[in-house]
Amino acid sequence: MSLPLEGLSAVVTGAGRGLGRAEALELARLGAAVVVNDYGQPGRDGSGESSAGPAEEVAAEIRAAGGRATAHTGDVADFQQAGQLVDLAIEEFGKLDILVNNAGILRDRMVFSMTEGEWDSVIRVHLKGHFNTTHFAAAHWRERSKAAGGPVYGRIVNTSSEAFLAGSAGQPNYAAAKGGIVGLTTSTALALAKYGVTANAICPRARTRMTEDVFAGFEQPADGLDPLAPEHVAPLVGYLASPAAARANGQLFVVHGGMVAVVDRPRVRAKFDSKQDTFTYDELDAVLTAHYAERPEGETFAAAEVLGLKRT
Repeated sequence: MSLPLEGLSAVVTGAGRGLGRAEALELARLGAAVVVNDYGQPGRDGSGESSAGPAEEVAAEIRAAGGRATAHTGDVADFQQAGQLVDLAIEEFGKLDILVNNAGILRDRMVFSMTEGEWDSVIRVHLKGHFNTTHFAAAHWRERSKAAGGPVYGRIVNTSSEAFLAGSAGQPNYAAAKGGIVGLTTSTALALAKYGVTANAICPRARTRMTEDVFAGFEQPADGLDPLAPEHVAPLVGYLASPAAARANGQLFVVHGGMVAVVDRPRVRAKFDSKQDTFTYDELDAVLTAHYAERPEGETFAAAEVLGLKRT
């Protein structure tokens, strides 16, 4: 019996630890040959010297289990190095079929305290890093499609966050980057559909280096699989990378601990029409002030209710 991803090749960024590692291992388990990318900096804020260690270790783990893998230690936020990453997959495995964008850093600060450098660095790694690899992978698939005279196989899985969906007061840079990734995903999905390529995004909830503060109040159980383990997220990535997910395109998923939710596009909550050619201040005051008076004080976005983000 063949495996779902047999004969396919994948790139996973930020795959030396945490979510990326779990995703790379899952893709390999399902039969894909994997390029394991990780810049290897020890600090979750992107600090410290880069190292080949994390990427090499995961690639070695895949090979030890009988799979095919090679390591890449470049910075995906660097346009040229991202191109080299995609080229490596093509050189090693003949083509690229799957791109999983996961690499990221954190530099948390309230918006009134955040420096320009803290803003730029997070946007660079998350949002620009996603764009860079997507650009080169998309060009590869477009060229292959033109040569083949029809659609080819391509899958993109991007990593957003519930920080985008429901807000995160101390992460304006991170939340903005993750929102941008959703926009990049939906645009890419529309642009590449005719070439046979799908693009989807996930909002994973998992215990990693990046989220150690977020889940400080949720202790890891002594027995059994941690509900917040990255291994709960990896199967969805494997599915979205597979032929079975051909009809899932431009979608956003929330995933954690045995739960997958498909997030609907924003809907209009209320609509008001002016009784004149255009609204006046007084008319807007009458309709909108009354509307918000009916909502709980301080509410900003219904996603928090839908996704059950309150601690229990």
